[in-house]
Amino acid sequence: MAGVVALNVFATPLAAEAEQAEKVYRIGLFHVGLDHVPPALYGLRQGLMELGYEEGKNLRWDFRNLPDETAAQATAREFVRQRVDVMVAFEEQTVRAARAATSDIPILFLHVLSDPVAEGFAQSLAHPGGNTTGIFGDVLAKRVELLKEVMPRLERLLLVFDPADPVSLQELATVRAAANGLRLQVVERAARTPADIQRVFTQASREHLQAVVVVSGLLTRFPSLMIRFAAERHLAIPGHRKEWAEQGALFSYGPEYFSVGRIDAARLVDRILKGIKPADLPVEQPTKFELVINLKTAKALGLRIPPSLLQRADQVIE
Repeated sequence: MAGVVALNVFATPLAAEAEQAEKVYRIGLFHVGLDHVPPALYGLRQGLMELGYEEGKNLRWDFRNLPDETAAQATAREFVRQRVDVMVAFEEQTVRAARAATSDIPILFLHVLSDPVAEGFAQSLAHPGGNTTGIFGDVLAKRVELLKEVMPRLERLLLVFDPADPVSLQELATVRAAANGLRLQVVERAARTPADIQRVFTQASREHLQAVVVVSGLLTRFPSLMIRFAAERHLAIPGHRKEWAEQGALFSYGPEYFSVGRIDAARLVDRILKGIKPADLPVEQPTKFELVINLKTAKALGLRIPPSLLQRADQVIE
């Protein structure tokens, strides 16, 4: 499959419990976004090792980093043919692919930012039904509020979205509501390809825009490109996880994904492997969030981060 990156990120084993050694569980994990690995993946690895699962002894991993949703669909079908014991789907694109491929194999979703009930991933949070459950949570509206706190004079905001992504409708509505409460004018622009993104940012230079918020699958497919174009056009851009701030975004605010993987996702996978049906496992939300601020980027933009916000930050990049 062209463009697929298979990563062996689970190579270090720990001792497994003897009673589990006879059964080798197969887990298929996949994610769209070739230039990064989902951070909850490493937490999930550690958490399952702590629960006694050992790669090569009682556990077999197959993680795929994929270029797009079409590749995710092909991978989901392959996992079904392999009869994996559970699919772990990172973000909405792979969840849709997994659900289209099977109604039988358990699916655990992670890094989902939109409401899983509204997206059709679960019948309700308490009783998801079917073969799918997981962890979701985003603070998109809070990121817009933080952007206004950092930039009190912010008036015009660029909103970039993928019109083909079903998540866009929900996230557009969220940003519109948050912006309306802050009296911000939102300029919405659709983009699907790198050429589209370049066109949107080039146009932004002529529209007197001050900051940009990115939603939908664009967050995972083109993060580095978005951050670079924002810097070149002198636009402030926030991210949904700390890797964005580390790459040059003004700040990031979102779930602390390593802990989500290590504590919450590992526990859910363990329960599924022990026979609990996803339908009986309520959909969960993260309880820990982190704020990371990039002072170098703030200086380049001519911004002074309020001391009160710096005190609330979990990490400050200088």
